[in-house]
Amino acid sequence: MLDQPNTQLEFLLKETPLLDFHAPSIRQLVDERKWMDLPVFDRAGAVYDFVSNEIKFGYNKADNIPASQVLADGIGQCNTKGTLLMALMRAVQIPCRLHGFTIRKELQRGVVPELAYQIAPEDILHSWVEIYLEDRWINLEGFILDEPFLSALQKEFALNRQSLCGYGVGTTCLSAPQVNWQGQDTYIQKTGINNDFGTYNSPDDFYAEHMQAFSLLTKLLYENVIRHVMNRRTDRIRAGKVPKIPLSD
Repeated sequence: MLDQPNTQLEFLLKETPLLDFHAPSIRQLVDERKWMDLPVFDRAGAVYDFVSNEIKFGYNKADNIPASQVLADGIGQCNTKGTLLMALMRAVQIPCRLHGFTIRKELQRGVVPELAYQIAPEDILHSWVEIYLEDRWINLEGFILDEPFLSALQKEFALNRQSLCGYGVGTTCLSAPQVNWQGQDTYIQKTGINNDFGTYNSPDDFYAEHMQAFSLLTKLLYENVIRHVMNRRTDRIRAGKVPKIPLSD
């Protein structure tokens, strides 16, 4: 666990097996985007916007995959996109840490197939990223959903409801959630959180203590079948084809 930020910042810039920011693909990306030429505030924003919108919301084979794999996949969810965001932040010299949680499985209803939803764990592993910028910590969770995905849900629901827990969203302000980089906290799944594990120097440290509890059969089904169905659903939602699910008020 992380202690005082002012004495620990050096640990929050280090490479780890999951935060593999010296991987050729990540180094090439940082160089091509010329992020290091930007002022630090704009640098953080450019990295945040890249992960938010150029890496689509979707499901990788596992939470504990390295950042370079997330980049290669071109998709991710809270945990995997968070790993990529952390690796890129460290690559451009912005200290960051992980804050671990669980969320209620209700938040993923509509993306998870209904049969799989019925057998899914009640608590789903979740995390956001905290960066240290301008002498303060900033919570970043709003990068999880890409703009086309979020816009499709806003068109479907925002006229009738502002509070939504489902389809990968947990917010009380669907029409204008705090997701854009302005140097402030951003959130898009916060209202689904039900357990707080605290902060960790890296995702490696977090997953050494916490992993999603799956049986071997469920794990194989998720990796080889369920996540592909979920990714097809996210694509359909982006296209405006939002499946109907029971929603609580």
